[in-house]
Amino acid sequence: MTKPGTVRDNLESMHGTWHDVIELFDLDGTPLSEDKASGSPGKSPFENLVYFDFDGSELALTNVHIKGRPPAARTFKARLVEGVLIFDSLGPGAFENIGMSGGPGVLTFNARVIDAASRVYQEPDFIYQPTPDSRIRHTVLYRDAIAVRTLTAHGTRLAETCTRRHPLDPRGKDGPVHETPTEATIWAHLA
Repeated sequence: MTKPGTVRDNLESMHGTWHDVIELFDLDGTPLSEDKASGSPGKSPFENLVYFDFDGSELALTNVHIKGRPPAARTFKARLVEGVLIFDSLGPGAFENIGMSGGPGVLTFNARVIDAASRVYQEPDFIYQPTPDSRIRHTVLYRDAIAVRTLTAHGTRLAETCTRRHPLDPRGKDGPVHETPTEATIWAHLA
């Protein structure tokens, strides 16, 4: 049995297919209609399908734009190591991104160490699951060690599994849910 509030417990409770409605904000709370600074720039608000696939030791997470932005998919992979989630490299020279628990229903994905790479670009995710079928994800985007904007996603679970593409997936019903993991080049000068 998984201990309540651990990283593993939180990942298990978030397993499934989610629909996220995402809005971007200036630091003062003013809604933004466009995001030019993120790793995937575009309009706001927008909507994603999120395939949150956790098998007890490995995580595959894929975000697919379904409304408000051109269709695109981004996949991230990670594994549990001594109770902490360790993400695969985000790209050459990138910081080590980890998942840690803030207690039952609370996860944070962020840099393990604040270093030169995390000063280039960092977007910590704070995920809160108030009910089994709802979650809120909030991020702060930092570019060159300066806070640029925030993002808030309100998610609703569509299915407790993510073995097949959801009918809303613009990639069509056939094919794998997850893509090749995303890698960025913005840290390459540090590699």
